[in-house]
Amino acid sequence: MKVAIFGAGAIGGFLGARLAASGEAEVTFIARGPHLAAMQANGVRLIGGGETITVHPRCVGDAREAGPQDAVIVTLKAHSLPDAAPRIAALFGPETALVTGINGVPYWYFHGLDGKFRDRRVESVDPGGALWEMLPPRRVIGCVVYPAAEVVEPGVIEHTYGDRFSLGEPDGSRSPRIEALSKLLIGAGLKAPIRPRIRDEIWVKLWGNLAFNPVSALTGATLDRLTAPGDLRDLCRAMMLEAKEVAEALGIRFAIDVDRRIAGAAEVGEHKTSMLQDLERGRKMEIDALLGAVVELGAMTEHTMPQCRAVLALVRERARQAGCY
Repeated sequence: MKVAIFGAGAIGGFLGARLAASGEAEVTFIARGPHLAAMQANGVRLIGGGETITVHPRCVGDAREAGPQDAVIVTLKAHSLPDAAPRIAALFGPETALVTGINGVPYWYFHGLDGKFRDRRVESVDPGGALWEMLPPRRVIGCVVYPAAEVVEPGVIEHTYGDRFSLGEPDGSRSPRIEALSKLLIGAGLKAPIRPRIRDEIWVKLWGNLAFNPVSALTGATLDRLTAPGDLRDLCRAMMLEAKEVAEALGIRFAIDVDRRIAGAAEVGEHKTSMLQDLERGRKMEIDALLGAVVELGAMTEHTMPQCRAVLALVRERARQAGCY
């Protein structure tokens, strides 16, 4: 199978390196800058679990050099997707699958979904429906990413924890293509369960991110402080309960309750959320995919979401002032 990793940074690099090491896929990394140059010169070095492996996949800066792929795995942040879409589309053949390992509400969320919102575009993450047209949802396989990794220097990726990439067709089927992809990832030593209700799992991960990320960016608090008893935990919990009402109105089933979800975040300990890290580094923040889209879904389902709306307004302004929005 020909597999392209688009956005071969920390998570994409970890996944791609494991696939390349398995020898079961022809892997191409699409990257840029010093990271690309280092990988082209020295290969990709993956550190973690007490071992170091070095692999030498094809690494290119221009997606057109890679040619049509069987699968394109995208591990960008959601706000980077519109600019990247034309380059991603250059990797498509007639049957190419697009695997979206991206946090937040995906642009294809309502694709084929039964109900009055079927095939509705989510403006917060897909202004004008441009992504829907350029990256057709019929190509999509949903993916919820759980590992943590970091590019510690160009060409070198450190894997901290986690090895699960949950997969799901938007229509819940066990298609031949998702079976083949799951088998490929499992062969690379990863967990790749096929979920018949991938949106449920998207929401469980999003449930914490929509609260902890923006509140951390506003306060500078790490996860241990956000989840400890007190005002910040109460605020995050209230936001999560507002979001739960919206999700359930859209047919989502939560396998855990809100306090268990908070407890799971607390186990991570003294950790800076990705949004806080982006703010500190002057990078664009994932505000719309993690919270803006949830508030948009709230308006669609006639939920006022006062806590979420207030935090959204504040974190957007904080990002604007920092040049990160």
